[in-house]
Amino acid sequence: MGRSKRMLDELDADFREHIERETQDNIERGMTPEEARYAAIRKFGNVTRVKEETRDVWRIAWIEDLWQDIRYGLRMLLKSPSFTAIAVLTLALGIGANTAIFSLIDAVMLRSLPVEKPSELALLKWSAHKSPRIHGYMSSGDCPNDLRGANPSGCSFSEPMFREIRNANQFSGVAAFANSGPLSLTGNGPASMVNGQLVSGDFFSTMGVKAAAGRVLEMGDDSATAVPVAVLNYGFWQSAFGGARDAVGRRMDLNGAAFTIIGVAEQRFTGITPGNDYDVWLPLSAGPRVMNAGMWSNRQYNGSYWWLAVLGRLKPETPMRQAQAVINGVFRNEMLHGSVPLFEAGGQRQMMPPGPGGGGPAMAQVVVGGPPPPAGPGPARLPVPANPKAANVPASQSTKPTPGPEATDAPGEAAALSKPDDEPIITLVNAQTGLTGARGRFADPLYVLMFAVGVILLIACSNVAGLMLARAAARHKEMALRLALGASRTRVVRQLLTESVMLAAIGGVLGIIFASWGARAILSFVSSNQPRPLTFAAGLDLRVLGFTAAVSLFTGILFGLAPAFRSTRVDMTPSLKEGYSPSTRFGRGGAKRFSVGNALVVTQVALAIVVLVGAGLLVRTLQSLRSIDVGFDSHNLVIFGINPSLAGYKDAQVDSFYRDLQGRLAETPGVKSASYSMVPLLSGAMMATVFHWPGTPQDRESDSDMLPVGPNFFSTMQIPFVAGRNFNSADFEIALAATKPTPSTVPTPVIVDQAFAEKYVGKENPIGKRFGESEADETGPASPGYEIVGVVRDTKFGNLRREINPMMYFPQTIQAAAFEVRTAGDPQALVPAIRKVVAEINPNLPLRDVTTESQQIDRLLFQERLVARLSGFFGLLALTLACIGLYGLLSYEVTRRTREIGIRSALGAQRGDVLRLVLKQGLVLALIGAVAGVGVTLGVTRYLKAMLYDVSAYDPMTIVIVSALLVFVALAACLIPARRAINVDPMVALRYE
Repeated sequence: MGRSKRMLDELDADFREHIERETQDNIERGMTPEEARYAAIRKFGNVTRVKEETRDVWRIAWIEDLWQDIRYGLRMLLKSPSFTAIAVLTLALGIGANTAIFSLIDAVMLRSLPVEKPSELALLKWSAHKSPRIHGYMSSGDCPNDLRGANPSGCSFSEPMFREIRNANQFSGVAAFANSGPLSLTGNGPASMVNGQLVSGDFFSTMGVKAAAGRVLEMGDDSATAVPVAVLNYGFWQSAFGGARDAVGRRMDLNGAAFTIIGVAEQRFTGITPGNDYDVWLPLSAGPRVMNAGMWSNRQYNGSYWWLAVLGRLKPETPMRQAQAVINGVFRNEMLHGSVPLFEAGGQRQMMPPGPGGGGPAMAQVVVGGPPPPAGPGPARLPVPANPKAANVPASQSTKPTPGPEATDAPGEAAALSKPDDEPIITLVNAQTGLTGARGRFADPLYVLMFAVGVILLIACSNVAGLMLARAAARHKEMALRLALGASRTRVVRQLLTESVMLAAIGGVLGIIFASWGARAILSFVSSNQPRPLTFAAGLDLRVLGFTAAVSLFTGILFGLAPAFRSTRVDMTPSLKEGYSPSTRFGRGGAKRFSVGNALVVTQVALAIVVLVGAGLLVRTLQSLRSIDVGFDSHNLVIFGINPSLAGYKDAQVDSFYRDLQGRLAETPGVKSASYSMVPLLSGAMMATVFHWPGTPQDRESDSDMLPVGPNFFSTMQIPFVAGRNFNSADFEIALAATKPTPSTVPTPVIVDQAFAEKYVGKENPIGKRFGESEADETGPASPGYEIVGVVRDTKFGNLRREINPMMYFPQTIQAAAFEVRTAGDPQALVPAIRKVVAEINPNLPLRDVTTESQQIDRLLFQERLVARLSGFFGLLALTLACIGLYGLLSYEVTRRTREIGIRSALGAQRGDVLRLVLKQGLVLALIGAVAGVGVTLGVTRYLKAMLYDVSAYDPMTIVIVSALLVFVALAACLIPARRAINVDPMVALRYE
C-alpha cells in the first residue's frame, strides 16, 4: 500500500504541474490569475475522474478500490448500529438455518464412504420380472429391496453365488457382508448386547481399511477350520476395553461361542453402509457359531438362501460396463441353468424347522427392511417357520410374502431359481449411491426442511432489502453528491454492494455459530429417539464452510441489488437543494402506488404463508398420529427383549424360563401383570403368514398378520375379547407339539382380531372355525391347520400409519421373545427391579432395548416429531421476519410522510382517519401477500403428500387458520407505527426538514 500511495502522490504532482503550466501560459496571454487558473482546470477536465481512469489501468487498482470500499462500508455500518444489528441478526438466522440443515444433509447424504477410493467400489444389485424361487431372503437395510413389486429387485445374494462372482475374476477384490443380529457379549464384565456383522475374509482388504491395533480379518480367518476370531470397532474398543492395547489377543464370548480378538479397525471405519454401524466384525464362517441353527439352515452351501450384500472393487483397466456384462452372464447362467440342488450339493431342497401351523417343514423365510427391530428377539430378525402351504414372513415393509415362480417341476426334479421369461440380471451401481442404509429414512425430511430454510433465507433477504431501501432514501444526498463529483453509477453500485456483502459476511459468521448449535441439537434429538446413537457426525468441514460462504455471497448480492440500483437513480438537482427530502418529494406527488418496498413486503408475507401452511400440515399429521386408537393401553408398560438360547437354554427349557420369569415379574411389587410375545406391538417389526381358506380355490392364498404370544398377553396389554376364550395351558402344549418333526393331527389354536373375522368369516360364528389344512405332497407332510378359539379387538401392529390388517395370535413356544410388563405407576421406576429379577434367574442373560411403550411410540414418530418441531420453528421464524418487514416498511412510511400527516391533521383530519390510513396500507399488503402465498402453497404442498397422514395437502382449515393468524399478527405489527402517526404534532410536522 506504501507503493500505491507514492504512485498517487506522484500522479497528483503531475496534475498540479500540468495545471500550473497551463495557468502560466494563460497569464502570459493576458488573463488575470483567477481567470487563467479556472481556464486551465476547465481545459484539463475533472481531476478526480482522470485520476480514477488512470488508476484503472494499474494492476492493483481493484484491490485498492475494494479496500477503500471495505473501510468506508465499515464506517457507514458502525455509524448506524441499530440498522447493522437488525440486518446482521436477520441474515444470521437465515444463513444459520440453511447451514445447519445443509450440514445434516452433508453428513447423511453427501459424505464419502469411509474407505479407500470409494469411487472404485461397485454394489451388485439384481432384478427380475418375478421373484426367484428361493427359500429364504434377508436384507440388513443396506440398500432398497422390493420383493413384492411388479419387478422385484434387491442386493442380497446366496453365499454360493458370492463365490461364483468372486471366481469370475472381474474385480481386484470382492467382499460380502451381512448383519449377524444382536450378540450377547460375556467375558468382559456384565453381560451386554453388541451389534455384529459377518464379513468375508477379504472384506477389509477390499475396503482398504487398516488396523488401529493388531490386524484385520484375512482370507485364512474365513474358514470353518480356522480359530474363531473377531475385529473390534474403534469406538467399542475405547468404551468396552478402555482402548487397552492388550485387548488384542483376549478372549470374549459371543452368544456363548469363544472368539479371540485379533485387532481393531481404524477409527474412521464404523461400517460400510451409512448409518449402519457395528461393534464387532466376524468372518462369515463364524455364522453357525453365533446364530440359531434353525435360522442358519446351512446357508453357506444353500443357493436358495439369499442373505449377503456383495461389493466389488473395479480393476483400473476394467470398465464397469465390461465387468457388469461378465458378472451378469455368470448370474443369469446360475439362475436359469444352475439348479438349486447344484448349489446345495445334494438332491433335495433345504428345509427349515417345522412351524406352528401343524408339523410340516417350512417352505419360505423372507426377511426384509433392515436390522433387527428395537426389541426383537434374536439374531438376524425374526425367523418364523410355517406349514407346507403357508409362508410366515417377518417384514417391516409389507405383509404379503413372495413365493416366486410357480412350482411346475415334477417331484424330485431339479428346480432352477428363475425362468427365462423372468429375465434375471445384475446391475453394478456405485457403492456411494447404492448403499443407502439409514439415508432413506432421513432423505425426505431433510429435503423438506432444506426447502423451508431456503424460503426463510429469501424472507430474510427481502427483509434486509427493505431496510436497505429505507437507508438508501436517507442517503439520497450522499449519492447525489457522489454522482455530482464525477463518480460513475457503476462505482456507486459497487460501493453499496460491498456494504451488502459485508453485512452478509458478518451474518454468515454469526450464522455458523447458530448452525453449529442447531445441528448438534437436531442430532441429539434424533439420537435420543434411536436404539443406538447415530454415527452421522454433522461438522463444519470444507464443504459446509464453502456452502456458507456461497450462501453469504449470494445473499449479499441478492438483497443489495435493488437498493444499489435504486440509489443511482437519484435526481441530483433537487436532491442537492437545501430542505429536500423524500417526504418533500411525496408531498409533490412523486410517490408510486406500489413501490419496491411494498413488493418486498408482499413477497415476505407470501413466502411466510408457504412455510406456515407446510408446518401446519405436518403438525396436524403428528396430532393425527398421536390421537390414533391403537387398540390397547399403551401407558405404564415396560418392554424389553430377551433370548434365553444365548445362554444355552434349549427347546422346553426356553418355555420353562419364560414361565418362571413371567411369574417372578408378576410378583414384583408395583407390577400388575406380565407377559411376552415374539415382538412387541408398535415396535416397527411385523410378521405375516399365508394359508388356504376353506371354500376358496386351492391355488388361492389368503394372508394375515401373525404374532406368537405368551400367557396373559391380552390381559397385560388390555386388549378386550369380543368372543371366545383366551389361550390355556393345553393350547401351548398343542403349539409346542406342532413344532416337532412328527406330524401333528390337532389344529393349532389361534385367536384372531375383528378385521380377520370380518374379512374371512363374515356373519358366521368364528369360534371353532378351522382353516389352513393341507394334504401331504412333495414339499412336506399333511397339516391340520388352525382353529379359531377367540376374537379380540383390532390393534395396530407394526406402526401407526399402516392400516389394520387381519391378525392371528399363536401360542408362543421356544422362540426368543420380548416381555411386556404392566406397572401400577411410573414404568421407568421399575426398570432396576426388572433387571434384578432377570439377574437372579441368570446373570449372563442381557436385556435388550429396555424401554416403555410410550417411548417406543415416540421412537416410531420421531421423524414426524422432528419435522413438525423444526417446520413449526421455521414457520414462526418466517412469520416473525415477515411482520418485522411489514413493521419496518410502515415505520419508514410514517417517517417519510410526517410532513403529509401534519398537513392532513392541520386541515382537520381526525386521529381515526390517520390511524386508518396507516393500517389500511399494512393490511392491504398483508392480504395481497396472503392471497399470493395461498396460490403458491397449493402448488407446493402436493409434494408433502407422502409425509402426511389423515390430512389433505390442500386442507382448507389449515390454510384459513394460517392466513388468519398471519393477518392478525400483521395487524399487530401495523399498530405501533400507526399509533406513532396519530401522535404527530402538526406544528412540528410542518417544520419537518
